[in-house]
Amino acid sequence: MKNGPISSRSGWIIRNVMWLATLFIVIAYALFIQWFWNWGKVLERWKQAGWPVAMLAIAMLLATYVLRTWRIYDYFPSETKGSFGRLLRLVQMHNLLNVMMPLRTGEASFPLLMRREFGVPIARSTSALLVMRLLDLHALLATAAIGKALEVRHVWLWLALLVFLSLPAVAFLLRRRMIQFATAILPTGAGGVKVRRMVEEAAAGLPGDTAAFARAWCATLINWFVKVAVLAWVLVLLCNPGLGAAFGGGLGGELSSVLPLHAPAGVGTYPAGITAGAIAFGASTEASALEALGQAAVNAHLLVVVSSLIGTILSLPFARQRRS
Repeated sequence: MKNGPISSRSGWIIRNVMWLATLFIVIAYALFIQWFWNWGKVLERWKQAGWPVAMLAIAMLLATYVLRTWRIYDYFPSETKGSFGRLLRLVQMHNLLNVMMPLRTGEASFPLLMRREFGVPIARSTSALLVMRLLDLHALLATAAIGKALEVRHVWLWLALLVFLSLPAVAFLLRRRMIQFATAILPTGAGGVKVRRMVEEAAAGLPGDTAAFARAWCATLINWFVKVAVLAWVLVLLCNPGLGAAFGGGLGGELSSVLPLHAPAGVGTYPAGITAGAIAFGASTEASALEALGQAAVNAHLLVVVSSLIGTILSLPFARQRRS
């Protein structure tokens, strides 16, 4: 028979194994940076740029979190009406879990939190999250494509870009036909009825009308433009790889966080995404330039993590209100 305290301790470790693994990876990453570059040398770049710049960048990143909250607030108007502060706290908790947890596992918190706080069915909030993530990915890819199109300036590339930009609107206009097709091929019987109800709940997670879709789409584009612009500005101040390369670096970092291959807290993958994106957009590959870019990428990543932590702390005073 197992000893009580030992069994309890083992159970706690099993329940928190993901957080413990994340903490271990973050500590290992911090030790690696100390060994490879020295944290004093890395943070010295902020002293050169000026700490007020860091505060302004954090404030602008916090503004994007407010815009994300408004997008969800507008997406679920009847459920979240009059609870913007509580929704802001939910969004910050979801964002922090997304940043800290590996392989996008933090995404699972959104439907659970929406059901607990606002009574939104899991199928509906999951469908809404999928739509928003597809819009996020489309906005990032479109931004990258526009950057490349400005460099190449070929008429066929611009035509292909226009087609790509219109894909979300086309998909939304065809949503009813796709839902009808999915419902028609479902089997009959008790199992089919259950699955059909799930499809209906998922369809309810789509924007209610064209105006709601347009607002969600515009909010997505503005959110990512501001965030990528802030990261590009920071990279220019910290290592000046060129405006185009800095823009590509911001896109690369954010794409690494949207895609499934995302390390805990983004350690390694986010700075690598920034470096790869900057090089793809023309950053120098000389040893000294790469070292400066790598240190700037680490600092940009720290900026994102710190802004997530600050946003979560600032949202905590919004006490949870029980649904009536």
